[in-house]
Amino acid sequence: MLTIQDLSYTHPDKELLFSNINLIIEPGAKIALIGNNGAGKSTLLKIVAGILTPSDGLLKMDVKPYYIPQIFGQYNRLTIAEALRVDKKLKALHEILKGNVSEENYDLLNDDWAIEDRIKEALKDWRLADLDLSTRMRSLSGGQKTKVFLAGISIHQPELVLLDEPSNHLDLDGRRLLYDFVQNAKQTLIVVSHDRRLLNLLNMICDLSKDGIAAYGGNYDFYIEQKRIAINALAQDIHGAEKALKKAKDRERETVERQRKLDARAKKSIGNAALPKIVANTRKNSAERSTAKIAGVHAAKVENIKQELQRLRSSLSETDQIRFGFDRSKLHKGKSIFIARHINFWYEGKKAVWGESLDLQIVSGERISIRGANGSGKTTLIRLILGSLEPQEGSVYRSEYKSVYIDQDYSLINNDLKVYEQAQQFNTTGLQEHEIKIRQNRFLFSKEDWKKPCGVLSGGERMRLLS
Repeated sequence: MLTIQDLSYTHPDKELLFSNINLIIEPGAKIALIGNNGAGKSTLLKIVAGILTPSDGLLKMDVKPYYIPQIFGQYNRLTIAEALRVDKKLKALHEILKGNVSEENYDLLNDDWAIEDRIKEALKDWRLADLDLSTRMRSLSGGQKTKVFLAGISIHQPELVLLDEPSNHLDLDGRRLLYDFVQNAKQTLIVVSHDRRLLNLLNMICDLSKDGIAAYGGNYDFYIEQKRIAINALAQDIHGAEKALKKAKDRERETVERQRKLDARAKKSIGNAALPKIVANTRKNSAERSTAKIAGVHAAKVENIKQELQRLRSSLSETDQIRFGFDRSKLHKGKSIFIARHINFWYEGKKAVWGESLDLQIVSGERISIRGANGSGKTTLIRLILGSLEPQEGSVYRSEYKSVYIDQDYSLINNDLKVYEQAQQFNTTGLQEHEIKIRQNRFLFSKEDWKKPCGVLSGGERMRLLS
């Protein structure tokens, strides 16, 4: 089905993302691709999908993959039919049914007479039956966009499906549909996800890092247990190496001290003895060389143990966590920053977003979660709160405050900027360069990341940068 040999990828700025990727995926396998943010999971999926070209290595497969991306902003200008790549086939079908039986239309249809019924059935299965195929993708919620592409699996019937964080924008019902699909799928699946329930439905975990990929047969819980066992063993090895290093240093110090005492006695006896000067100097130099040789042997042993200890410590997984500062707002707690009275909104040619008008008050210091089914108007409500939309019914009050809106496509990020340059663009309070870099370190962007182009950042890295 799919064979990856010695694959590597280097960013256009010459930074190595990963190397030495070797993996064989058999038909029907359900693979979870995991790893730290920025390890290259999405990039590897894009290479398999044929969107990116590897820097080195071989990739062999005998099927055409179907790829569902993590970010959908690039499809916003397209209709649902165009995003699903069925618009030309549908048009050909309708032309033939109207009597335009040209060779071009037959070629486009390619004997797929059931295409329209298959599309309707697929959209219905993913709770999208009310969508018109001519609807622009930009009018859909993030969850609806995901479901459109998930419906495409039944429409195109691929043998290999690549899913990049498929549960990110789905509501509870959508996630249940996704879990059912994964459990019952006959296709080969490669899934990038942080959704533990989804990961536990897959039968192999592939852990990606800069140095390669490690495969574990079993689901995510099995992988965690194996990692726990490995980390415990590694901790014991580190503890043993630390004890060995201390013992070697103590032995080095004792041996050198003992040899120095012997040398001192020897020098004293040489000085008391009536020896010719040349003989005395020869014995003195010999003793000093002996001491240096002994010290060198022990120093080499200590250095070897140090290097082994460093290698073991570098094998430990990083456990750094980002640190937020949500309590630094200058607004006093309890201040009303948004009040809505009987508001509603409707997009052109559509009915009102909410069946009943909304009343809402937000005061500073609150922590609010907006939950609801995909397409229920969560993003519309946020845009009304921010003022990028105005209600077509009811009234709103907004106080003066600064806001940051992190949307589902991370559109605040300029892909042409470097990571530090992008952070500087957000610097509205006059922070000095070192203060910006301190904040970047808090969000796990090290010195090596500051010159990285934003265009190569993963979804997780984009979220950290915007945070």
